[in-house]
Amino acid sequence: MRRLLVTLLVAGTALSAALGRALPLTIKEVSLMLRSGYSSEAVQREISVRCLAESCDAAAEKILKAAGATPALVEAIKSGSYAISPAEARLAQDEIAAQAARRARDTERFRKLDTLYQDQLKRARAAAPAKSGLPNVLANHFQGDLVSLKNGSLARCDDEVLAKKRLIALYFSANWCAPCRKFTPQLVEFYNRVAPQHPEFDVVFVSFDRSPSGMETYMRDTKMPWPAIDFAKLPGKEALKKYAGGSIPCLVLLDDSGKVISDTYAGQKYVGPEKVLTDLNAILAEAPGAAIAATR
Repeated sequence: MRRLLVTLLVAGTALSAALGRALPLTIKEVSLMLRSGYSSEAVQREISVRCLAESCDAAAEKILKAAGATPALVEAIKSGSYAISPAEARLAQDEIAAQAARRARDTERFRKLDTLYQDQLKRARAAAPAKSGLPNVLANHFQGDLVSLKNGSLARCDDEVLAKKRLIALYFSANWCAPCRKFTPQLVEFYNRVAPQHPEFDVVFVSFDRSPSGMETYMRDTKMPWPAIDFAKLPGKEALKKYAGGSIPCLVLLDDSGKVISDTYAGQKYVGPEKVLTDLNAILAEAPGAAIAATR
């Protein structure tokens, strides 16, 4: 595992050095930023730093307009002002494809390596007395698949820590997403302030990053204190990802029956993850002995 992460980090460093910047954005990522509530002006500033990995054809223009891009942003992208050279574009697209291939290989590798562990875990659980707490509808999605930061690196996390939680907030986010990077410190501050007083509450990070190293860097840089779904296990978590809606950052609060208590969306409208923090504040304030300060 350590050797794999070193390889990924070296590859990412080599690409950044070759391009002289972070990995360029794709049209899909620009669309996600717009749907997340970022203004066209803010998105354009991000593109001016990152550039684009692909051209804007008619299909891409349609995607951008559907996501809420202003005519000025669409025209700026179509003009080619943020395009990279053909050689850089090939390099970026090759890296994006390579990351997808690595994810597939990692998934298969972890599946094979994890077989013995999962078998032992299932036998131990079958022999243990039944516990009340997180229902199977959610527990089955976490069993053996959680990691957390330990001494600056990701390590397996016992999913039993979630067994007695009454409130679980799923956090869908990614390091490449500028609105996510803006919101995550707020969520970390909220969590560190309220979680010690409320053992019935926890957060689980569901990454939309492009690679294991991207996810680990994001968690380490923002000091995420909560567990996350192992990157290699994410392809099998579509049942969880359905809660994410169409944009990130997305925070969804579930109770211990799997019911959605608060959402970043109001129907189809994106209202932002801050609403969930406000609702959480009110819910936790009603807990016995709680005295939670207002969300900043």
